[in-house]
Amino acid sequence: MKRAPIAAGLLLGVLADECFGDPQRRHPVAGFGIVAARLEARVYADNRGRGAVFALAALVPLLLSGAFVQRVTRHSRAATTVSVAGASWIVLGGRSLRRAGSDVQGALDRAAAADLDPSEARALLPTLCGRDPARLDPAGLARATVESVAENTSDAVVAPLVWGALGGVPGLLGYRAVNTLDAMVGHRSARYTRFGTFAARLDDAANLIPSRLTAVLTVVLAPLVGGSRRHTFAVWRRDARQHPSPNAGHCEAAFAAALARRLGGPIDYGSYAEARPSLGDGPPPDADDIGRAVRLSQAVEFSAVALCSLAVLAIGFRPPRVRSVAIRGTR
Repeated sequence: MKRAPIAAGLLLGVLADECFGDPQRRHPVAGFGIVAARLEARVYADNRGRGAVFALAALVPLLLSGAFVQRVTRHSRAATTVSVAGASWIVLGGRSLRRAGSDVQGALDRAAAADLDPSEARALLPTLCGRDPARLDPAGLARATVESVAENTSDAVVAPLVWGALGGVPGLLGYRAVNTLDAMVGHRSARYTRFGTFAARLDDAANLIPSRLTAVLTVVLAPLVGGSRRHTFAVWRRDARQHPSPNAGHCEAAFAAALARRLGGPIDYGSYAEARPSLGDGPPPDADDIGRAVRLSQAVEFSAVALCSLAVLAIGFRPPRVRSVAIRGTR
């Protein structure tokens, strides 16, 4: 498989996402979610085995489709570039993530300026996360938004790029399917505690490397938002494992340290609640910190695509062969 077209496709996919954002109508990821929901209705049972069957039945056809596309385009550099770019654009969510965060920040700013209840910000929060916004005050809304921007910088940006670099079109489509299934059934509600276990564990495995890469890039880029690399690295290593998620804690702890803010605490999802430990030092985030988190997320995205593209090229590099020259000795 030629590697240069994959690197070019990843770069073009990020550029397309930056310019156009998500497709406005008939988004393929939304279509996958509809099909998966219908499949869930047919196979659901309150046990792990049925959950594994559901996840694999939804995932495998998409992987095979991606492999087919990659196979039929493998002899054409242009076709490979276009297919990878199209798949990248479909699965990336960097611009949408930043826009959603900025919209919540704007709503909080307007509510504060007019001394109003932040009802608009509450209505916007579900575009970022599944928490129940009804009881959140402005500080709680700001914290939820910063935490969601941090976690989704890995889920919506870095992880697709990593899997695209590793596997091309199947890697891109497969990762987005795994992440979507986790969002659908991978949480700890009464319905999905057992049924969603396989999807949740699959998502944990898929995000193991991307979440750490997100944290490393956050450490490197911390000065862009006024943070210290040394402090960010220390807090990341200290606090990441306190989070109940094996991956989200790395992103949230690194972002908290780079922003010099404290994240974590109680979370209400409506059907269940969690008490999470604090991550980072300093005061809780406010609306202005959402803008800083958005800028940091964008910097991480651009750094990640550059790094992944270079890694793809390095994997495909073959040093030129040096022909051996026989030297005849004289007798």
